[in-house]
Amino acid sequence: MRQLTGVISDRGSKYAVSGGPVGDKSGVDAFLKTLKRDKKFAKATHNSWAVLLTDGTPLKNDDGESGAGMVILRMLEREALMDHVIVVTRWYGGKQLGGDRFRHVQDCVHAYLEALRAG
Repeated sequence: MRQLTGVISDRGSKYAVSGGPVGDKSGVDAFLKTLKRDKKFAKATHNSWAVLLTDGTPLKNDDGESGAGMVILRMLEREALMDHVIVVTRWYGGKQLGGDRFRHVQDCVHAYLEALRAG
């Protein structure tokens, strides 16, 4: 599991991004269970995620952050990154972010992909 914490902070909301290889939905469930063993992530407002499986099956979950899973999924499709779940975590800071939240999700996924490329 790779984690980048403190990626973005905006109006009190804080973002982190995590990811790792998975082979199917049960792998995603196991990944999320491991992630949420850390109380900080278990108490997060949103853990939005997506994965594109080798067989072409797209899986995503907004976890209450409407549209976030689709943003992550589209980025995975552009990268042709298969069997690798990416989770964007948000701790809500008390102020609405409007459309900026989509930019923040994208920035988190970009940071994750850069770290993945760098090894």
